[in-house]
Amino acid sequence: MTVGASALALMVLAACHGKESEGRGRVSGDAAIGYAKTQIDFGPRVPGTPAWQRTGDWIVAEMRKRADTVVEQRWTHTLKAGGTIPMRNILARFRPAATDRILYVTHWDTRPMADGETDPTKRTHPIPGANDGASGVALFLALGDVLKKTPPTVGVDLLFVDGEDYGNFDKNTDVLIGSSYFAQHLPSPNYRPIFGVLWDMIGDRDLQIYQEQNSLAQAPEVVTRVWQAAADLGYTNAFVPQVKYAVTDDHIPLLAAGLHVIDVIDLDYPDHHKLSDSMDKISAKSLSTVGDVAAALIYQQSGQ
Repeated sequence: MTVGASALALMVLAACHGKESEGRGRVSGDAAIGYAKTQIDFGPRVPGTPAWQRTGDWIVAEMRKRADTVVEQRWTHTLKAGGTIPMRNILARFRPAATDRILYVTHWDTRPMADGETDPTKRTHPIPGANDGASGVALFLALGDVLKKTPPTVGVDLLFVDGEDYGNFDKNTDVLIGSSYFAQHLPSPNYRPIFGVLWDMIGDRDLQIYQEQNSLAQAPEVVTRVWQAAADLGYTNAFVPQVKYAVTDDHIPLLAAGLHVIDVIDLDYPDHHKLSDSMDKISAKSLSTVGDVAAALIYQQSGQ
């Protein structure tokens, strides 16, 4: 079969467009790993510590290079046992004037105690938080690179919340601090994103993300949207279409405030709340896989 010159030109053009579309929205896992390492090098990001201050300043500076607007929420949290700690939420906004918005959430603090350790002498040390903290922040910075290069047609809010991991989850005290504050201090009284996703512990080398029960009960349409996007990309091994656990996480106060935010979390992580939550436990492949899904959701909504 022979192809005429004009037909051949159209085929080449279509092929080039296909490659362009294929490359659009791809998140660099290598870049994300670098962003995670920067946080680890700062040290544990426990609220009120110098490492926490440096990391917060770094996130703000980096997101100002990418987003249209960066807004900070700063306040003092009174602890259940007495005393106070400083808190800092960071909201990076793309197309801040757009009515139709997507909300992505991650926490940037790290746990002040390694209570997942069996050795009592290790439990008083703060965790490094490579997966539990740094991975979500790294994802957002790498996603920010993509959004700056190819601006979406919808508004996108990347929310870095503080104090998720500070206190006692069994007693529900001094945890989910930043997301609870944001739920009570929304950007506007009528703030209702089309959908929202909390990205937590998404860098595990052995990535298997199951559907979370609270998310499925209160925002099933968002769960369907996320897992379908992952399936379309061929990521069903990483995004397993099965319900497995109920998680107390930053999506809970947001759901209570009427925002349809689900939790995307790989909770089957052997190094959870341990000193071994280090850089060697996360991978560029996992970060790029999750990043591709996060980007696809935005550009699908944008019609791009």
